[in-house]
Amino acid sequence: MSTNLYHDLDAWVDQHFDEEVRFLQELVRVPTDTPPGNNAPHAERTAALLQAMGLTAEKHVVPEALVHAAGMQSVTNLVVRRKFGAGRTVLLNAHGDVVPPGEGWTHDPYGGEIVDGKLYGRAAAVSKCDFASYTFALRALEAVAKPSKGSVELLFTYDEEFGGELGPAWLLQNGVVEPDLMVAAGFSYQVITAHNGCLQMEVTVHGKMAHAAIPQSGVDALQAAVHILNALYLQNTLYQSIQSAVEGINHPYLNVGQIEGGTNTNVVPGRVRFKMDRRMIPEEDPTQVEAGLRALIAQTAAQCPGVTVDIKRILLARALQPLPGNQPLVQALQNHAQQVFGEPIPALGTPLYTDVRLFCEAGIPGVIYGAGPRTVLESNAKRADEHIELEDLRRATQVMARALSDLLA
Repeated sequence: MSTNLYHDLDAWVDQHFDEEVRFLQELVRVPTDTPPGNNAPHAERTAALLQAMGLTAEKHVVPEALVHAAGMQSVTNLVVRRKFGAGRTVLLNAHGDVVPPGEGWTHDPYGGEIVDGKLYGRAAAVSKCDFASYTFALRALEAVAKPSKGSVELLFTYDEEFGGELGPAWLLQNGVVEPDLMVAAGFSYQVITAHNGCLQMEVTVHGKMAHAAIPQSGVDALQAAVHILNALYLQNTLYQSIQSAVEGINHPYLNVGQIEGGTNTNVVPGRVRFKMDRRMIPEEDPTQVEAGLRALIAQTAAQCPGVTVDIKRILLARALQPLPGNQPLVQALQNHAQQVFGEPIPALGTPLYTDVRLFCEAGIPGVIYGAGPRTVLESNAKRADEHIELEDLRRATQVMARALSDLLA
């Protein structure tokens, strides 16, 4: 591929970057907090903005019954298809849903404010920024490279926070998308080829309510829950001895992220419920992990007279295992990211989990690459004052445009 072509692609992105930033600001200004997961309005706004650029988005509305069963309110997935000729289809997937803002913000989480070269807002870094990088990379490709082979598809989905079952999984099952290669939203300084799996479970501990003045007449569910939680937290110490061979991934770990129960301060709590998240390294068998946790919880509860437990799986996201066919993606992205960013860009794993696993489970090679800093921590993703460095956004867009030109050549 001509060096002049890459230069021209970079120049197009530079010339249209203000427009790209405005596009991202508009996306940040429409909330997509999940829960509650009322995300169809954002899809409608995105489709209108894309149409103004000459990009028609198909709207794939997920049936209401499926959405409500998943604990959400509305999901409309968007697909933009650009076919240039015979050849492979490269799909670019970013998700618009995100956790609620939470507390501690010093910038409006839906304002899209720009301060010192950073654009602030919930989902600015994960991953509405890649709605922008992927869209403008495609536009640069069409304007400059004018490809005559292959296809590019943009896929914007809205249930990554709930596991991707109503986004990529639903679209793949219904034959809406059938790409040959795919890239999903990520950060700029590494190409991710593997990631952890995730098991989420809800545990309900049942005791017996009683007046606090006569506690012996009840069974304290909270005391039993503490006993179970201590046994679970002990596992984190044991997990540190289990090391993954995948660079970028360390060891398994467990987190209890939510707990509620009881009725009043003067009542022995008769029920306590908590939700837990178990990250699984690629080498682990999810079936064995789940069976082991269920057994540990049941055995620990059995040590508490009068206590019973219910255990419900909320989510099982398998680890991303790299497919051999992902090499064209890895090579194109590493090569151009190194040139654009001026430093080596490693291919490695991440402790996160993503929707890419769903494509790879369907036999479609995929990797993770997009606009963002070196780490999730730097972006403040899922924390107050989430932001994207605009320079990272600009350069990631250039990398994607260059890589697409190689992949369709």
